[in-house]
Amino acid sequence: MKKWLLALLSVGLVLGLSACGGSSGASSDDKSGKTKDGKEEIVMWGSWSGDQIDQLNKQIDSYNKSQDKYKVKYVMQENVEEKLLTSIAGGEVPDLIMWDRYQTPLYASKGVLQPIDELVKKDGINLDDFYEQSVNEMKYDGKLYGLPLLNDCRVLFYNKDLLAEAGIKQPPTNWDELATDAQKLTKWDGKKLTQAGMNIQDVGLFNLYLLQAGGTLLNEDGTKTAFNSEQGLEVLNYWDKLQNDLKVYKRGFDDGSDQFAAGNEAMMYNGPWALADYDKVDGLNYGLAQPPAGPNGDKGAIMGGFGLVMPKDAKHQDGAWDFMKWWTTQPENGVEFAKISGWLPANKVAANDEYFTSDPRYSVFVDTMNYAETRPTALGYSDVENLALTPQLEKFMNGDITAEEALSNAEKEGNKILKEAQEEK
Repeated sequence: MKKWLLALLSVGLVLGLSACGGSSGASSDDKSGKTKDGKEEIVMWGSWSGDQIDQLNKQIDSYNKSQDKYKVKYVMQENVEEKLLTSIAGGEVPDLIMWDRYQTPLYASKGVLQPIDELVKKDGINLDDFYEQSVNEMKYDGKLYGLPLLNDCRVLFYNKDLLAEAGIKQPPTNWDELATDAQKLTKWDGKKLTQAGMNIQDVGLFNLYLLQAGGTLLNEDGTKTAFNSEQGLEVLNYWDKLQNDLKVYKRGFDDGSDQFAAGNEAMMYNGPWALADYDKVDGLNYGLAQPPAGPNGDKGAIMGGFGLVMPKDAKHQDGAWDFMKWWTTQPENGVEFAKISGWLPANKVAANDEYFTSDPRYSVFVDTMNYAETRPTALGYSDVENLALTPQLEKFMNGDITAEEALSNAEKEGNKILKEAQEEK
């Protein structure tokens, strides 16, 4: 038995099964798993909270009303991936999980997810209907462990009024134009930044900038990091230029607030989820543009998003699969959820619906996804990003270490993480 499962079983014995049993959120009316109306209850976990729960429930209600066999129930879980492991130790798991797709290889490698290749073949699901990159994020070791659900990518949001005020007629299309425009759009009152030309707070966007510089995050076989490179250094030098030479942004300017929404920030990278919120802001006149190209003309964008997976020991896999198919393979359902939430479907047929392609803002996301890449699916990469790369980039942007030190430190720690992940496989 694998070490991780032994450890979790030990935790389960110490803490008892009551906590794990309650975490599944099951509330069927009898031990058969049937609800009062005779439907089989399907419990879906996810990390979405707040207003997002209402969005999910609207979609789920549509499914529940569309047939008379299953009834899906959403249960919010913090740290949903970790909760899956502890639920296995407790002997009770959900039927379906909605999670960040790039987590799939990590948990599939632990043997806790159900492969769906036979179901896809049996029901004639055409995987070509989905973005290839998003399908690949749901694979591990040659097997498919779920279907892509929602897609996102970051594009450039810009304040039309601020650009017009600065005499800028079109949003920037490359790094040089971005730097020049951002400087024109920045305002200081003494040592206080009052209007930022470009938001560069999120160092997690390093992967996006690295692609624009022509670089890669990992080597070809995914065994070592590749960001400590000429291209990686070019990204950090560019950030340094924007922040410390041109002074278009100051660390912490957006802490606790959204300065773009407040009209105090001219440009930023953001995703489709922001549209619904920004449309509610009175007086915010904004537009979208594809990410500016790098110094050599390279385009770069990162595609992410959510997928649906089934735990291996789920009790109601037939119902979970039925709901998964209904949402992901029927384009009209993907479009309908976009109207509810603002998220783009991972189904290409749905994403190219007129609802998106005729919209001047959604169409920017659709066009960008045609060349967007996903984060590496190599085992251990998520920890490389979270534990090795991001902390070093933060130190660099805070002025604590040099660009060379940041990339070198992240490389050493990242390669160690990747090696350990391969050894535990």
